[in-house]
Amino acid sequence: MSQTAIVAGGCFWGLESRFQKMAGVIDTEVGYTGGHLENPTYRQVCQDVTGHVEAVKIEFDPTVVTYQEILEAFFEYHDPTLCESNCISHSSQYGSAIFTLDDDQERIAEDVINQILTSDVFDYPVSTIIQPADIFYPAEEYHQDYYKKHNLLDVDETCGC
Repeated sequence: MSQTAIVAGGCFWGLESRFQKMAGVIDTEVGYTGGHLENPTYRQVCQDVTGHVEAVKIEFDPTVVTYQEILEAFFEYHDPTLCESNCISHSSQYGSAIFTLDDDQERIAEDVINQILTSDVFDYPVSTIIQPADIFYPAEEYHQDYYKKHNLLDVDETCGC
């Protein structure tokens, strides 16, 4: 039986491309979550009026990859400091967040973040938030598998804003 993880950390298609290559990931979908407007569009989210972030919903096989391993990869795939060290511009749609689906996910997310905070891996403060998952609105079809549709198959750099 599969499980689901929802994370946000910069451009959603960049995160999606990385997770799709991860062993144990069955499916991904990009979308918007964490905001207050029903059925937001990309344009609305980009205008910073909805409160949503660009997120990736990841369906995975827990016998191949654990939720903790998904989160550890998430922190390798994006800048959880919100690019304070290298971002020219920042929009709230690129916030770093973990949207938990139950108490176990919340505990694991807290443990992973605590490990990162005590590791001194990042030069700037980690600002990833943990919050219960809310409605996940799938992004427009042209955003799904964006990197494949545009021949960007070698997305191997750390994603960020």
